[in-house]
Amino acid sequence: MAVAFLKTHKTAGSTVQNILFRFAERHNLTVALPHPPCDHQFCYPRDFSARYVHPHTRPPAFIASHLRFRAAELHRLMPNDTVYVTILREPVAMFESLFTYYNQYCPAFRRVPNASLATFLEEPRAYYRPQEKYAMYAHNTLVYDLGGDNDHDPADATYLPGLIRQVEDAFALVMIAEYFDESLVLLRRLLNWDLDDVLYVKLNMRAPQSRGNGTAPGVAAQVRAWNALDAGLYAHFNATFWARINHAGRDCVEAEVQALRAARDRLVGTCFGGRPQPRPATQIRNKELRPWQPSAQVEIVGYDLPPGSGAPPDPRCLKLVMPEVQYSRYLLRKQSLRSRRRRGPPPPARPGPRLLPPRRSLLPKAT
Repeated sequence: MAVAFLKTHKTAGSTVQNILFRFAERHNLTVALPHPPCDHQFCYPRDFSARYVHPHTRPPAFIASHLRFRAAELHRLMPNDTVYVTILREPVAMFESLFTYYNQYCPAFRRVPNASLATFLEEPRAYYRPQEKYAMYAHNTLVYDLGGDNDHDPADATYLPGLIRQVEDAFALVMIAEYFDESLVLLRRLLNWDLDDVLYVKLNMRAPQSRGNGTAPGVAAQVRAWNALDAGLYAHFNATFWARINHAGRDCVEAEVQALRAARDRLVGTCFGGRPQPRPATQIRNKELRPWQPSAQVEIVGYDLPPGSGAPPDPRCLKLVMPEVQYSRYLLRKQSLRSRRRRGPPPPARPGPRLLPPRRSLLPKAT
């Protein structure tokens, strides 16, 4: 069964992606990865095109890197039996994370004096320019990622219900970041995977000093008003998520959540000798485990494997905490090598025309 995961922004998508990458690698399945000019995203924020997929990663069984959703293009790329999945996050917490993480990338955020979220929300249109690159990080980012019009007037009572219907038609499961373990139980059941297939540690987290100190009630209301489409989208799918949990049986799902957490604790105990401690990138010895840092204003933490006897680290543990950028590059190298082996060596060069020695002249030499 093929899987297409729409990795939305600042929604715990990196952790879901890591789960999918590890499953695909264990089972020797091809993961669609971007062309190098697109970096580790499919040329986001452009609309997704199958042209952005590296030829050595086609035809794929999985796709899980950032892209702007375009159903027709994904259907061209993915098998007919593909299961489509995405994840949403509560808009207030998500917007605070976006504001911090992309403060040096999004022009609307860069304009704000003292990088103050409260100041931005007092008059967001004083800073926001819809046509600027990366403007979508500042307004209804979930709607944009899902292929919708993030600048559509929320007063249009027909737009959001129509978008919700499109999302419901496209995706077999909409996960909710605030209920991550419950979401993984539903994902495991949907894909008919084992519990061990969805074990994880949290990735791409901000250091405590890079997080906000909480959002005041007034600010929370301003976030929801400014991102009204995202707020409506989340409210709908949070409700349908819990309807799905109730249909599966809350007690049954909770028992599986507890089993998942116990299995995860055993795995991280094996890999780390206890609960892993997030570290700044500068303190991580293995460069393959150092997370990408978006700017000097925000610190993303990662993990280091405990020092051992000098033997190579357990690949299972290494991949469990490998950041997105390094894992994507690793998979691209591995799949490119596999692709070249499948094609075999290049055919031998065709022999050119036979060259004969020059004919001996029959004319007498000049004297």
